[in-house]
Parts: sequence; C-alpha cells; structure tokens
Amino acid sequence: MATPRRHFSMIRGFHAADFFTLLNGFCGIAAIFQAMEFLATNERRRLYVAALLVPIALVFDVLDGRIARWRHSAGPMGRELDSLADVISFGVAPAAIVFAAGASTLLDQLVLLYFALCGLSRLARYNVTAEQMSAETGKVTYFEGTPIPTSLVPLALVMLAFVRGSLYPVDVGGVRFHLVVLLFLISGSLMISKTLRIPKP
Repeated sequence: MATPRRHFSMIRGFHAADFFTLLNGFCGIAAIFQAMEFLATNERRRLYVAALLVPIALVFDVLDGRIARWRHSAGPMGRELDSLADVISFGVAPAAIVFAAGASTLLDQLVLLYFALCGLSRLARYNVTAEQMSAETGKVTYFEGTPIPTSLVPLALVMLAFVRGSLYPVDVGGVRFHLVVLLFLISGSLMISKTLRIPKP
C-alpha cells in the first residue's frame, strides 16, 4: 500500500499543465455521470449539461498544451495523461451522451463502440509516432487523421437533432438504427485515417 508521503510525492511530480489535463478528464467523467443521470431521471437538462461539459473539456485541453509550451514542461507523463483524458472526454463521453439521447439499438451501440475504439487507437498511434515525427525538428508538424476533439462536431449535430425531437430512426431489413450515428462512423474513420494529414498549429 502506498504511503501518504508517496502520494504527495506523486502530486509534486505534476507540472502546472497536468492539472489542466486533469480538469479535462474531470469534465469527461462528469459528462458521463450526467448522461447516466438523464437515463435515470429523464431530466433533459442533465443531457444538456453533459453535452456542454465536452467543449469545456476542450478549453482545458487547449490550455494544458499552451501552458506546457509556455513553461517548457512537456514530457512523456504529460503526453500520456493528456491522451487518457482525451479518450474519456472526446471518445467515451460523446458516445455515452449519444447513447443516452436515444441512439441505443444494437447497431447504434456497435457504431458508437467503433467510434470510441477509433479514438483510442488514434491517440495510441499518435503517442507512438510523435517521437519519430519530431525527431528532426523537435516538433510534431501534422496530425495523421483528425484529432479526437473533432468529435465535438458530430456531438453538436446529434444534440441539435435531439432538441428538435428526432434522431432519425430507420429500419433496414429488420435492422433498426438511427441515422445520426453515421456521423460517428465517419468521425471514427477519419480519426484512424493514415492518408489524411492535418497541419498541427
């Protein structure tokens, strides 16, 4: 069992940027809790709060990167922590919100699982290739595939459909699903694309 002294030592090992990364993860976890509260209570405001927490997580995600560059404190620990927070806030949380909103058939779930796993794979690949890409210049100059925070776009469109009262259910050959989940199928596929290269600011 870890002693209190070791716990404090770990906390002292965090950089200032890491605390903003933790706030990013906090927002993602809170968003999942709010989505579950919506399923339990059917209070629509719960789902709205869940969806709002995702762009707030993005604010913290942007801030942690800027603070790390400003203080020259970026390192392997911060990168891994950032990826874990991003998986929660921009992968698992959006999938949970869309599921709670009503896209919950078996096919819907498979698409949302695919999306979340694409986000996980994309971040793992970035961590592995970042050192290779930055070996010569000291900086990663482009993203392979879309960054995972772009999941805010399909999430916003789903929430707009939710507010309007329909996630566009369809039945094809006895298989029922909602058209809005196709946005997450596209988003996940773009994240794992190796041919799509986006300049990194």
